Amino acid sequence: MTASSSAFPLPGVPAADHADHAALVARLAAADASVRRIALLELADLEAPELVPSFIAALRDDPSADVRSEAARVLDAWEQPEVVDALCHALLDPDDGVRATAAQSLSELKDAASGAVLCRWADRSEPFVRGAVLRGLRELRDPDAFAPALRALDASAAAVRAEAVVVLGWLKDGRALPPLARVATADADADVRRAAVGAIGFAAAGDTAVVTALLAALRDAEWQVREEAAATLGKLRIAAARDPLVAALDDDYWQVRVRAVRALGQLRDAAAASAVVALLSHTISNLRKEAALALGELRDRATLRALHDALDDRDPEVRKAVRIAIGQIDEASR
Repeated sequence: MTASSSAFPLPGVPAADHADHAALVARLAAADASVRRIALLELADLEAPELVPSFIAALRDDPSADVRSEAARVLDAWEQPEVVDALCHALLDPDDGVRATAAQSLSELKDAASGAVLCRWADRSEPFVRGAVLRGLRELRDPDAFAPALRALDASAAAVRAEAVVVLGWLKDGRALPPLARVATADADADVRRAAVGAIGFAAAGDTAVVTALLAALRDAEWQVREEAAATLGKLRIAAARDPLVAALDDDYWQVRVRAVRALGQLRDAAAASAVVALLSHTISNLRKEAALALGELRDRATLRALHDALDDRDPEVRKAVRIAIGQIDEASR
């Protein structure tokens, strides 16, 4: 690699500024890498679009990894197609730091037009490149990302599969539900399964394949997957999940129990009230608080006595939740 330079005068720059800009750009060819890096920072402060080619040249050609990394960081302020493409190319840089900085810049894209460039890179064989590109596509919600993300569900690298799951979850395209349901129960990696369980949260409550997958995930060997399954079952308000969620109140991990009791409140099925009431005396205050809030959602007057008894709980957050629950039940009875 050789240090970059640029021709003068710069188009679009007032004549009075040519000398200052030219001096800074000339420093991008200095022998000292620290001088080139500082010049990049000073040029970036000018926020002048005509300087973007100089930043791209530094990212592509500078012999110093520190300078290339700084160029990748500077370029996150611009979203022209040539910038996005240059950042994608930088994902192949020999230096780990440059690749990581380029990936971070790509993850901050906001212009939907950037999706077209990213999609051209989404089927690369390199796991790091593919994962970073999919991460960049997350919030752009580009419909064209659907096909490459779907293909990436079968990637060998778990990190790539996880990114693909998130993209599909953001797109909320119903065609993704069957493959996501499969991943939620069958993927070898627990983080990927957990991501898939969360991603199918846009399904209809009557989607049999999704319900089956979520109930299976509630019995997953990894507690993080069970926790996510409980949360998604509550979000979708799946009535058939009541008894499995009640069973999950005895999970070995309190995090799963918290999600399960919260989900039971979301189901609004008073038949679960007795199981939830039992948690008002649990040793973990978070569980007592969530139980009180869930009872407020269930609105079963038969639980009022237990709630009134819990008004002297030693934890102020629990007492507050109990008062809220009593108010909800009283309001529902009027």
